[in-house]
Amino acid sequence: MSLSKEAIQLITDNALLAAGKALPTNTLAILVPESANVVDLERFQAGRSRFRGTYSTHSLADFSAYVVARAAPDARGFIDQDAMTCAVLFNLGTPIAPGHADDRAVLRLKASAAFAAVQAVCGQNMVQKAMSDWIEDWNQHLAATDENGATMSIAKAIAAVRTITVKASSESDHAVGETRASRSTMDQIEASSKETLPAWLDFKVVPFEGLGEQVIRLRVSVITSGSQPVLKLRWIGEEAQREGIAQEFKAVLGEKVGASAVLSLGTFDAK
Repeated sequence: MSLSKEAIQLITDNALLAAGKALPTNTLAILVPESANVVDLERFQAGRSRFRGTYSTHSLADFSAYVVARAAPDARGFIDQDAMTCAVLFNLGTPIAPGHADDRAVLRLKASAAFAAVQAVCGQNMVQKAMSDWIEDWNQHLAATDENGATMSIAKAIAAVRTITVKASSESDHAVGETRASRSTMDQIEASSKETLPAWLDFKVVPFEGLGEQVIRLRVSVITSGSQPVLKLRWIGEEAQREGIAQEFKAVLGEKVGASAVLSLGTFDAK
């Protein structure tokens, strides 16, 4: 007498159900009849088998306090200076005794409103009204100087931007010889204002919470190629200053976290 596939499966399921075979796992698990799947029984326990989860914040102070409070012997932190983030893994373990790496704290620094504003405007072409409005909106962060380095009030800087005029003139030279004739034309376009235009804007800002104040120097340029003047701000020494902010981020983290976690530059993928 031959048994069908369904009958064999039923006999196997009943045998497993009767045996109730437990598996040698840290979290209680047993074999159950339905295709002999492994089922995690943690959800039926009074508590979890181990602490795990991810704490995420934009606050450097709160992140540091959490890491210090949760200090673990093998805790490791990884700092991404480009993204201004840090991830601390409390149960990463060691190569000999690896952990699950699922108990972690993640810090993602959020740019302050002022720092976001200055980053957004740098390199952008702005008409007079847009530029004067931006200077007026962020006047408490700004100091203006003219081409000679003399300090000027923000009110005068705004007035100068609003009253820019463009003058165009042409000059032609003609030369005639026995066998040839030549002509050259030079167009001159000059932008001026009733007030002295600012050459530099110094923007004082705390880029991220927990870091020190920075002074971002902006070069003011007037572009006269179009039908109306356009202004542009250029961040002087941007790359070097960004690198300095990133280095400060690492230094502040190291000071606040201390021996609660070993910090390294880079990122780590726990797979």
